[in-house]
Amino acid sequence: MQFETLFTLVGYIIYTVMAIVALWGAFCVILVWRRVSTTRFRNEQEQDAFMNELEPLLRTRAYENASALCDDDSRALPQLAMFAIENRDMGPQRVERQLVERFQLDVLSDIEHRLSWVSTVIKSAPMIGLLGTVIGMMGAFANLSTGSKVDTGKMAEDIMFALITTALGLMVAVPLLLCREGIALQIRKMEDLVATGMTRLMEMLR
Repeated sequence: MQFETLFTLVGYIIYTVMAIVALWGAFCVILVWRRVSTTRFRNEQEQDAFMNELEPLLRTRAYENASALCDDDSRALPQLAMFAIENRDMGPQRVERQLVERFQLDVLSDIEHRLSWVSTVIKSAPMIGLLGTVIGMMGAFANLSTGSKVDTGKMAEDIMFALITTALGLMVAVPLLLCREGIALQIRKMEDLVATGMTRLMEMLR
């Protein structure tokens, strides 16, 4: 009876931990997705529209108006453009180097840090499910080792618990894995767009 009580308690703990891990993973995915969405332009046409609005201001050296235009936009490229405009006296090569560093530190590092939590959940969920599998099989074998009449109902419950925890671990990990890959694709698109935008920006400032 003591073993049965212990296995039952451990089962509740595993279910609780799995639920917490799943909620945390979903929360992190939402945070990262929102961060990426608010940081990048949705497509090249939208970015080109911003650059076309910025270009005449830089060509006519209306730097205050250009800074005001960038300041009103919280996305990565406008903020980088505002930094380049405010520090244009440093020289093109130094400004371009500073832009790359700021993009890496202020944008990509923050996103990658949040995305690392999603990766942690993806790795942890199957391991927690595997722990449940081991616990369930231990309960089933404990029932067999009693030496008395085997309780087939209890044994079936233990095996079912083992299978359920394994399935839950995969059900948590697989959707999060797909979400992470989708976010990674959006990040790569953002990097390409920002690289194109920074090249055009430096040509304007020269």
